[in-house]
Amino acid sequence: MPELPEVEALAGFLREHAVGHAIIGVDVTAFQALKTVDPPVTSLGGLPITAVARHGKFLDLDCDGLHLVTHLARGGWLRWRDDLTGARPVRPGKGPLAVRVRLSPGEDGRAPGFELTEAGTQKRLAVYVVRDPRDVPGVAGLGPDPLAEVFTPDLLKTIVGESRTQIKGLLRDQKVIAGIGNAYSDEVLHVARMSPFKVAGTLTDGQIADLHDAIVNTLRDAVERARGLAAKDLKSEKKSGLRVHGRTGEPCEVCGDTIREVAFADSSLQYCPTCQTGGKPLADRRLSRLLK
Repeated sequence: MPELPEVEALAGFLREHAVGHAIIGVDVTAFQALKTVDPPVTSLGGLPITAVARHGKFLDLDCDGLHLVTHLARGGWLRWRDDLTGARPVRPGKGPLAVRVRLSPGEDGRAPGFELTEAGTQKRLAVYVVRDPRDVPGVAGLGPDPLAEVFTPDLLKTIVGESRTQIKGLLRDQKVIAGIGNAYSDEVLHVARMSPFKVAGTLTDGQIADLHDAIVNTLRDAVERARGLAAKDLKSEKKSGLRVHGRTGEPCEVCGDTIREVAFADSSLQYCPTCQTGGKPLADRRLSRLLK
């Protein structure tokens, strides 16, 4: 799933390549992906792209006052095309293509654009055409952005409060902190040397400070690694930069212990026992009680 660093990199890529072009048309082939009807998607035709922003994991194209907002969900991605001239017309079907956005030609005569695709059977990619990004329920309900100046250790302490939520779940809750998903929550907790199942409300002030540093530095480092990369290269860069997530069975690069996994019905998490749980493996939630 694209998370804050990848969406930020996509926003930067589109600022460089799409801003200044007008939208010629938006072709929707996965009709379940379009979540709004007013304004209609056709109202984007002819409007220039004037800015690109990110709200948590949402990508926002400002089209002269109207906003094309996208959430890529678990299996979605943005594929840039340098020239869509002669591209085959989109047809509703079972393929990965959900939406194609065609842009006006540049000085070289080529008409670029991008396609939103979604792999897998769980079709959750969402596209909205709105007058204000906050008209998107998911955007309106977002917690603070962890890369914003307002996200301080004191704010994190307030967020943690007396919550009985396990810290892994709290980090992933978009209404609490915007932009962190399964992968980067694993990475943050590894850097903070914290069990994913530690109860958030039990953190000491020192642990909150360490967690804040881990959140900010992990995300900033990932954003910097992705900066300037083409959209097609972001997935491989993300994978290469992860230290624990998706690396079950590999040695921890910090201590050498074996990275372990806890599997759930539709996801999994990875962690290092030596770095995070005092050397004790966590039990599989499907079979027994988790170690706190």
